[in-house]
Parts: sequence; C-alpha cells; structure tokens
Amino acid sequence: MTFAFHRLHPRFAAEASPLDLRCVHDDETLERIREGMDEHAVLVFRDQAFSSEEQLDFATRLDGDLHRKTGISVLQESRFGDEALTDVSNVDADGELLEADSRKRQYGLANRLWHTDASFQDPRGRYSMLAALALPPVAADTEFADMRAAYDTLEDETKAGLEGLRVHHSIAYSRVTLGFEFSEEESDRLKGAVQPLVLNNPRTGRRSLYLASHASRILDRPVPDGRLLLRDLMEHATRPELVYRHTWRSGDFVIWDNRATMHRARAFDDTRHRREMRRVTTLDTGDPARIAQPV
Repeated sequence: MTFAFHRLHPRFAAEASPLDLRCVHDDETLERIREGMDEHAVLVFRDQAFSSEEQLDFATRLDGDLHRKTGISVLQESRFGDEALTDVSNVDADGELLEADSRKRQYGLANRLWHTDASFQDPRGRYSMLAALALPPVAADTEFADMRAAYDTLEDETKAGLEGLRVHHSIAYSRVTLGFEFSEEESDRLKGAVQPLVLNNPRTGRRSLYLASHASRILDRPVPDGRLLLRDLMEHATRPELVYRHTWRSGDFVIWDNRATMHRARAFDDTRHRREMRRVTTLDTGDPARIAQPV
C-alpha cells in the first residue's frame, strides 16, 4: 500500500494520506509508517474509528510491547479494563465531567507540563498513539517539541558536556511540583527510572535530548547545578521554532516518538467542556524481529 506524508512544520510532524489503520496488517505498510516516524517523529492520521481493542491491536502490530505500568494506575483501575489503554479524559467512570477538586483531574493537570511518556519506566516509552473521541468546542491543542533539532542546535562544547550524563525520571516528581500529594504506598510504587540525557536512535543514528518534567535530577551533577542545567535545556528545546502545535479534529489519531519529542497539553476550561481521548504507548524494548533495520 502506497501513501505519502505532508509536512506540518518546517522541521518535523506530518499528516499521512487517508488510510484506515484498522485494516493495516501487512509488513510493508507498517514499515512505511515506521519510516515516517523515523523522519517526522509525529504523524497525524485523520478520520480513524478505533474501538479500544482495535487501538491496542494496531499498537502491538506496529511496535510490539505495550506500556502498562502507568502512573494513574496507582490511583485507580482503568475504566477500559486494560492498563495499556490510558484514559486522557476529563470524565469519570460514568462519563460525567470531573469535579474541579477531583484527584484524577488534579493528577492529570501535569499533562500541561512538557513531558515524555513512560520516561519514568525501564524500559522507557517509544511510540505513543492518541485517539481523539470527543472534543470540546474550544481549542484544546497539544504541542510537540523536536528533541532531535534541540540537540542538533546545541553548541559543540555543550554537546560534549552532556555525553554520559544520567537523569532520574519520576512521574511522582512532576506531580509533586504542582502540589499533588501521594500516599506512602503510592510513592513506593512510583520509584522512577534512570535514563541517559542524550539518546541515539538505533534505526536512524540521530541523536536527541531526552527530557521531561519527570526529570528530577542529573545523577552525575550536584543537585542545584544539575537542575539548572535541565531547566536551561528545557528552555532551549521548547523555543517556538522547534514546536508544532496540533489542533485536534474528531477522529484524529496522532503517533509520536517519545525518543525524539516532548509534548504537552494546552489548557482549556476542562470543568465545563468535555474531552475524551485514549492513548497507548509502546515500550522501547528493541525493535521486534519483524521490524526492518536500516542498512
């Protein structure tokens, strides 16, 4: 099956030709999508109509193992019956809008911080796939930052100084910075993971900064110096020229590479307007055998 990608930003992000992903099972088309991810890092597919099971099946076909140790799972069970399907919505189990002081809503507000899905887990997240089911009548956009371009535009001396640095990522850390409180039991289940500050994509050889609001400290630097460096790199990586802002349409299905991007949700009045989305994230466990490697 042949299809093309239309770039949405000068550096990255592209919209794919019309294609019903539920019907994509052949290796050739799946590999073409992976190649598109290698090049663009964010792909937009319009007019998708996944059921929960179909979304999980497609994610597995495309990229293998799924992320099931989500942070929200320490607060409540998935209303979809599978922890791999993350509820990125402002409604409760009955489909009603969350109250302003709802613990789930307070937890989800951290999605407005720049972050990288599953960076707090080992193995970390690779592709995230977000389906738009119900959208508000106001703008509720998502922004993406190109972390490959962020690395490329650093001074050579700065790049050299980042080599070998390790960063602790914790989803609890990002929430606590906004005043969210975890119980002792919840905190014990959210210990986090250590990740390199610079990643190398084995499919392409491209290097990228690996940052997130979950990044609590650089293990190889004193805490004040390390946190200031992380802050400086965040500011560098999220300059307007490196950011693509996606305006959602009903039926949009957006895939992004967490090794090459950060993202954040933009604010809207979520106590008045309903928005329902489902996300699946795969794990960076090494390319499955069926995925072709670059020569």
